[in-house]
Amino acid sequence: MHILLVEDDAALAASIAGALQAQGWRVDVSERGEPVPRSLAQDAYDLLVLDLGLPGIDGLETLRRVRESGWLQPVLVLTARDGIDDRVAGLETGADDYMCKPFAPAELVARLRALVRRHEHRRAGVLALAALRFDAQGLRAWVGEQPLALTARESVVLQYLMAKAGQIVSREQLTALVPGWAGAASDNALELLLSRLRGKIEPAGVRLRTVRGLGYLLEAAAPDGR
Repeated sequence: MHILLVEDDAALAASIAGALQAQGWRVDVSERGEPVPRSLAQDAYDLLVLDLGLPGIDGLETLRRVRESGWLQPVLVLTARDGIDDRVAGLETGADDYMCKPFAPAELVARLRALVRRHEHRRAGVLALAALRFDAQGLRAWVGEQPLALTARESVVLQYLMAKAGQIVSREQLTALVPGWAGAASDNALELLLSRLRGKIEPAGVRLRTVRGLGYLLEAAAPDGR
């Protein structure tokens, strides 16, 4: 893989680059965000690893410009900010994953491998998150190798959530997927559907979280299950 690492802490950048290069990956390092969109347009990078606390334009503005340029490859955000608002802002701006400093290099490598697998599955028409897979053409899902029994509505909602994995999805976006859902009745119906869906997909090592006031977030569960 060819990775662009954007990190202004020279010592940390060298440490991260060394860990990634030990995997046989090519790594280029930038200390600032301004040149990133042009660099991504000029070279065939597979991944962007982006620090938020950059001089000049910060990481969020860099990410916004990257996504507005049409670059669709995975982006992993690194930051010392561990608040939920910071994480939501990163994901909503277009990040595919989010790691807080300090972190173990081995976990970073594992996260990057997972992002690449997920991206390849999406291009092949198969959405994947942890052990959960969804065939977007056949509307079929599996936990590992075990087929998952889903209703038609559950399939539609799960497909959308998996396509938006790692991003906040609003209640309005989900209710709009099902014809006839409107008003207060749709709120109750959606909550019931999501409750059933959680029970079916959580054995795959994923979790569907309610983000108060914003919507829902489908993501891989932490190693401890949280």
